[in-house]
This record gives sequence, structure tokens and C-alpha cells, in this order.
Amino acid sequence: MDARAVIAALRRGETPDDAALAWFAQGLADGGVSDAQAGAFAMAVCLKGLSPEGRTALTRAMRDSGEVLKWQLDGPVIDKHSTGGVGDCVSLLLAPALAECGGYVPMISGRGLGHTGGTLDKLDAIPGVVTQMPRARLRQIVAETGCVIAGASAKIAPADRRLYAVRDVTATVESLDLITASILSKKLAAGLQALVLDVKTGSGAFMKSRDEARALARALVETANDAGCRTTALITDMSQPLVPSLGNALEVAEVMRVLVAGDEAAPLAQLSAALGGAVLVDAGLAESAAEGETRLLAALREGRVAERFGRMIAAQGGPLGFVEQWDRLLPEATVIHEVWADRAGHVTAIDGEALGLIVVGLGGGRQIESDRIDPSVGLANVVRLGARVEKGQPLAVIHAAREDSARRASDAVRAAITIGDAAPTPPDLVLERIAP
Repeated sequence: MDARAVIAALRRGETPDDAALAWFAQGLADGGVSDAQAGAFAMAVCLKGLSPEGRTALTRAMRDSGEVLKWQLDGPVIDKHSTGGVGDCVSLLLAPALAECGGYVPMISGRGLGHTGGTLDKLDAIPGVVTQMPRARLRQIVAETGCVIAGASAKIAPADRRLYAVRDVTATVESLDLITASILSKKLAAGLQALVLDVKTGSGAFMKSRDEARALARALVETANDAGCRTTALITDMSQPLVPSLGNALEVAEVMRVLVAGDEAAPLAQLSAALGGAVLVDAGLAESAAEGETRLLAALREGRVAERFGRMIAAQGGPLGFVEQWDRLLPEATVIHEVWADRAGHVTAIDGEALGLIVVGLGGGRQIESDRIDPSVGLANVVRLGARVEKGQPLAVIHAAREDSARRASDAVRAAITIGDAAPTPPDLVLERIAP
């Protein structure tokens, strides 16, 4: 095999065969392919694309470039992946909910990316919680608790780790083929039997348009199923934050309110149920999506999801009684500042990306990789689309570490929330379903 021959084929618009892509992925993992060759490969794929068969072959090759988990459990191994949004803390509710419905959930999650929050960063707001662990400990927690939310080890899809770093500095991130292979290689390395994808669209998502989201959802569903994992995608709305808080501890608090109250009407619960219903069907744990949703919401309403969440947190090193005393254990910001509306009217638009970047600027996300996150900062009580506000009424509450940070964020929050005369009709949470 020769890296130059693989790159030349791609440049001509040809898709290399499975063996060539497998060889190239292994070269990415073990250093046999240089950074220059990796960059040329990424650029060629970005410009010329791969066939659907080639995309599946690349995904499999990147999955197999490292460790692929094998399981011996008495139920299906399932998971969910989101393409990222603001105020999106579904994973914290859905992992224990799926476990309560008979699945085993080794949820391999990530840190914040750009304006979107990361599930691992949210868990870090809970004292003592460990998200990086040896494979043996991850297996033990899944077997005993039914779910775990952890970071990927360096042995999971190392080809993707290498290629992602190269893409980040060569302007080749926005390739449908490379995005698909990157997402799925890590998820499929967890040994899943079924997967549900939450592909978000709107102001707070990476995919701003419905057409972009649909194209990505179809590529992901087609590739995952071709690679042997039963997968369905839901295209979901991100024209406003899913929960009315942005920031790590503040979003954990939103999850805890829903869990403890068993609030099945909350948008967080409704979206979790829709995603859960889809994957429970694919895993053979429900006859229909509607049945799966009903079972998941019943488990939430009866307090069983909250109890399972508490067991998972304790197994990962967190407080034993976190569910009972979460409001005393989460970190709190020292500066609380309300942002007031400068006119009366209805909330007609919310720039979710802008709000996410405000949280990053407050210290709730990373501007460079080495930044330390302040888990206490963020935005709370963000108004909802269509809400009627009066002049001087709060649009959001800033949680900051310093007064000057809160003052700077105040104008940015006001600019991110548009107030007009006519109330819009907020879109549905679930916009479209993409199935194989």
C-alpha cells in the first residue's frame, strides 16, 4: 500500500477500495501516514467526496484502528449521539432512562466544542465524578448500574483522533463524509447494537438549515446501518435552548429538577422520550416508538430514572446522596445579574450560538484547549420563543465570577434575543425522522 496512491485516487474522484482505506486508517493510528499525507487525504475527501460504500468502509476502518468493545450482557447495548446544541442536557437523563427500560448504555461522550456544551464538562460540575476510567471499570459500571457516561480512551478509534486534529487546522472539518466517519467510528467502537442520533438544526446548532441537517442525518443513518448497527435519526429543533439554562452546573440543575419532580411534560423529558422510543424499537425492547416513549416517561414519573441516575453518579465517584441533596452540592457563581428587556413585545428569535459563546466568554467553555472551565457560570431563566415580555422584565439571569464579566455579557445577551410585535409559533421539538 502507498499513501500517495490512495490520495491520488481520491484526487481523481475515485473511491479507494476497502483494503486501501483500512491500510490508510491504520497508518493514521500508528504513525505510518505523515501529517502532510493525512492533510492531503482530508482535503481530497473534502473536495471530491466518497461513495456511500467508501464512507462506510472508512468508518469501519477508523473504528477498527483501535479497541472495539465486546459485551456479554443479558440485554442490548445501546446509545444516543447528538450533533450538538445549547442547553442540551439530554444525555444525563436519557442514559439512566434507557437503562431503566432494559438497555445497557456505555455512553462515550465528549467535551464542549465551539459554542456547544459538553456532557463530560457538565458531569465535572458534580463533586467527585470521574469520567476517564480504565476499560475494566467502565465494563463493571455498565454491568452493575446499566449505564455510564465516560470519555473515550486513547485506544478508541485512534485514527479519528489523529485525523480530527489534522482536519481542525486544514479547513476540512465541514465534510459530510469525514463528519460521518468521525462520529460513527467512535460510537461503533463501543460495541453498540442500536443507536439513535439527535441531529439538531437552528440557531443553536452547527447545522443551521433543515437541508444540511437532513443530509447529515441520512449519511449517518445509512452508514451506521451498513456498518451493522441499527440506527435511526431524529432531526430536532435548536432555534432556542432546550432547557432555559446554559452552563455546566446550571444545566445539571435543570436535569435534577426534571428527574426529582418526574416532570414528563418538560421539553427535556419529551425530547428524551422521543429519542429513547426510537432506539428502544431498534434494540428490540419496544414494539413501537410510542410504546417506548410511554415506558420511558413512566419510569421518569415514578422516580425510577432519578434513582438510576443517582446510582450511576455514585458508581462514578460522586456523592452517594446526590439526588437528594443536589441543590446543596452543585457549585454556585458569586455574581448574579439580571438582563432586562429594553422594550415590550414578544420574543421572536433567539440566537442560540451567540448565547453559547457568551457562556464560553464567562468561563463556562474553552477558547483554547488548555483553558480551565468554571462550572458555576452561565445563563439561567432564559426566556422562551413567543413569550410576552414587558420593558424592564428579565430576559435572562447571568451567573458570573466577576462583576465586569457580567456587565460585558449583559449587552451580548440583550443583542441575542430579538423582541418584536407579533408572537411567532415555536417549532416542534422533533421535526423529522430518518430511518433506514
